[in-house]
Amino acid sequence: MPKKKFVYSFGAGVAEGDGTMKELLGGKGAGLHEMTKIGLPVPAGFTITTEVCDLYYKSGKLWPEGLEKEVQKHLKDLEKTTKKTLGDPNDPLLVSVRSGAPVSMPGMMETILNLGLTDASVEGLAAKTGNRRFALDAYRRFIMMYGSTAMGIEREEFDNAFNAIKEKMTRPRLKAASGQKINDTDVNEEELDALIKSFKKIYRERIKADFPQDPYEQLKGAIDAVFNSWMADKAVTYRKVEKLVGIKGTAVNVVQMVFGNKGDTSGTGVCFTRDPNSGENLFYGDYLVNAQGEDVVAGIRTPIKLAELDKRNPKVYKQLVDIRRKLEKHYRDMQDLEFTVEENKLYMLQCRTGKRSPIAAFQIAVDLVKEKLITKEEAVLRIKASDIEGIFYPMIDKSNPAELKKAFIVQGIDAVPGAATGKVVFNAKTAEDWAAKGEKVILVRKETSPEDVGGMHAAQGILTATGGKTSHAAVVARGWGKSCIVGCEKLDIDYEKGTFSVDKTVIKEGDYVTLDGGTGNVYIGQLKLIKPQPPKAYTTLMSWVDKIRTLKVRTNADTPYDAEKARELGAEGIGLCRTEHMFFDSEERILAIREMIIADDVESRKKALAKLLPFQTKDFEGIFKAMDGLPVTIRLIDPPLHEFVPHDEEGQKALADAVGVPLEKVVQRVEQLHEANPMLGHRGCRLTITYPEILDMQVTAIISAACNMTKKGVKVLPEIMIPLVIDDKELKILEVRTREVANAIIAKSGLTLGYMVGTMIEVPRAALLADRIGNVAEFFSFGTNDLTQMTLGLSRDDAGKFLPDYVDEKKAGIFKADPFQSLDQDGVGMLVRMGIEKGRTSRPKLKIGICGEHGGDINSVKFCHRVGMNYVSSSPYRVPISRLAAAQAVVEDALAAKKGQKKRGRPAKSVATSAAAKKTSAKATATTEKRTRGRPRGSKNK
Repeated sequence: MPKKKFVYSFGAGVAEGDGTMKELLGGKGAGLHEMTKIGLPVPAGFTITTEVCDLYYKSGKLWPEGLEKEVQKHLKDLEKTTKKTLGDPNDPLLVSVRSGAPVSMPGMMETILNLGLTDASVEGLAAKTGNRRFALDAYRRFIMMYGSTAMGIEREEFDNAFNAIKEKMTRPRLKAASGQKINDTDVNEEELDALIKSFKKIYRERIKADFPQDPYEQLKGAIDAVFNSWMADKAVTYRKVEKLVGIKGTAVNVVQMVFGNKGDTSGTGVCFTRDPNSGENLFYGDYLVNAQGEDVVAGIRTPIKLAELDKRNPKVYKQLVDIRRKLEKHYRDMQDLEFTVEENKLYMLQCRTGKRSPIAAFQIAVDLVKEKLITKEEAVLRIKASDIEGIFYPMIDKSNPAELKKAFIVQGIDAVPGAATGKVVFNAKTAEDWAAKGEKVILVRKETSPEDVGGMHAAQGILTATGGKTSHAAVVARGWGKSCIVGCEKLDIDYEKGTFSVDKTVIKEGDYVTLDGGTGNVYIGQLKLIKPQPPKAYTTLMSWVDKIRTLKVRTNADTPYDAEKARELGAEGIGLCRTEHMFFDSEERILAIREMIIADDVESRKKALAKLLPFQTKDFEGIFKAMDGLPVTIRLIDPPLHEFVPHDEEGQKALADAVGVPLEKVVQRVEQLHEANPMLGHRGCRLTITYPEILDMQVTAIISAACNMTKKGVKVLPEIMIPLVIDDKELKILEVRTREVANAIIAKSGLTLGYMVGTMIEVPRAALLADRIGNVAEFFSFGTNDLTQMTLGLSRDDAGKFLPDYVDEKKAGIFKADPFQSLDQDGVGMLVRMGIEKGRTSRPKLKIGICGEHGGDINSVKFCHRVGMNYVSSSPYRVPISRLAAAQAVVEDALAAKKGQKKRGRPAKSVATSAAAKKTSAKATATTEKRTRGRPRGSKNK
């Protein structure tokens, strides 16, 4: 068996890897290999694969056998290519050691630059370049990065030492005023010498050893540091937030150093081939003169706009523009590029698919289709659920310009669009703590670092004093759709006092501010935010989505308002209308349901229910009107009765007075209703078995409303859903009673009205007996909230105390995601699949949907498509996400089929053909359903 290859080289126009090898070489590594292959100016280097990272952790943080030998071989090849030697005291090879996961994780893992510098080689570099200040600047950066990244020394210690040198030596020499900023580039050769001694002293005190002078020891330590950063808290948090699972680890890229800090003819930049905020086809980015790469990303200095490079160095800028065109055409997507200019020579250091705002995601996808670079199907696959959520970013209500003018504090750089309002906090931990208590916060920092990632995610928006549009804060915020303003240099932030000030205006921690990420404006106070209209590109792309998908998308809605909103967002019916929510709509209603619960006999209960009947009828009329021509699934009462009664003495006394019964009777009844485990208690269809008069009232309200609206010309398609069924006999009792009540009302009205009676499959026994239940039910709706609880034996309300450990890859890592948010396809999914297959053995055209929260989760919807459901149902604002997921499932299936048929040598069907076939099948189901609705309701499908 051939030995596994751990290291891949690139350089001098030749590369062992390519752009398709992201899983193995990571995004950065694959980009470097691909750019080398297509002839771009890329420094030489080698990539250690992601598989090594996986083996490193499996073997207790030890290098796998054979890795060291490969690293040494590829290092020798790199020395041969560059004609330099690592550690040479006269002309040293220096390298960067950088992370690179298969998916972009900006700033979450480590980078070390200028590796190979020692006390001896720094003087050789100074002599070779004739620029001792540059060599010393490179050495101080290396000691700081190696010390903090590889050895765990707090970065702040190095920063404080640097600030001390600036204050004690640089400021007096420059005769700078006390308020004047001292830049890193102001520090001279003598001061850098003193700084290096200070840094080495910090290293020695913290590590109890001198800074390593063996370059190979440095290299091994740096490679370990990159692997260790894969499981750092910030990286784990980022993967959790982004729901990135199943990734082996990070690759390590060892690349020849090129230097942007050699003076005014050198610099470093980050750019995007299109505007990542708007999606406009404009070259967009930041450039820092006389700087190294981390200066731009860290946001330590505020850069100039990329267009300024054209004025400073038109030759390099033209070359960069040509590379932009070449790479975008090659990768057929917007690219995020890092580059360095060393003494007027351009080098490309990174090429990866660029993070973009939600608006930009839609605009770029649609534009690339127009430019014939990608297909409509590819465009659909490129949109994420978070892109759809972000399209509805809030904006500041600008109807009162005078109020805005009065509240204005300062303007920074508009890094990420959208508005946010919240209480000011100055560190990530506070942001997380306050957000956990329900507070909306704005995180204010001088600059953000990857350690702030948890607080950034918790915050509504981010405001920094430094940085540009490609700084860490901007890139991470953009990926999460967070309003972000950077480079707000007029902010004077005092972490100790917990304040920031602009001129005479002082904002304390806990004060409200509002950010306008579209303009860069910061306002004092809590301004009113409004929802925007989606851009034209969103409408265009979603029209492609609807043509591709075969799975219908309904909504969970209990009011006419929710129904109308969902219909605006593309809902094709209601998959779950919870009747019990209507009982809480007014004092009169809640009193009537409580009176029914307190009642001793059937007649008293019917009398109380009669008071609810007109309310429920009116509610259903509103919903039927809003859903004119679309199906509406109404679930009969589900929660246990104890949820409707007061549990405090004051509330019980008020109920006794209102109903006219002794307080003792109310107290006694409430105690009778108490259950040790109400989730598994007297609820759902069990209530209507015990109290059939509740079913009578609800069915009467549904069918009466349907008849009333039919008379008004509204097309009504009611579906009555009986919850929590465990047996076909149980369902049959309730189905017969439902039809008796419904058919009597329809006969009396003189109308022809079709309706369906079905059930929720939410108890494991129901899924196991679905063939028997399918003989009675005309449709199934999987209630996956309860089905998940009962299958896993987990209470959704209590599992929060320990479930995070089951999801956390640093702990148990049993689930890839929270099973209450994303369907457990292995366990619960097996029951769903079984329920569908068994149900359709009894009723081949059985209509099947899902109405739990999973109906709005992108991966769960794709599962529903693949197991043959007819529809999913989600909350109104998740409807567009469900539509997108349904379309992506069709495209992904077609691509998988094409791949499989290619292997077998058969021609593959197109996505359009596949979708058309499924739509024909769906149409046949709908026709059967229509026939079912049209026949007399005493019979059922055979």
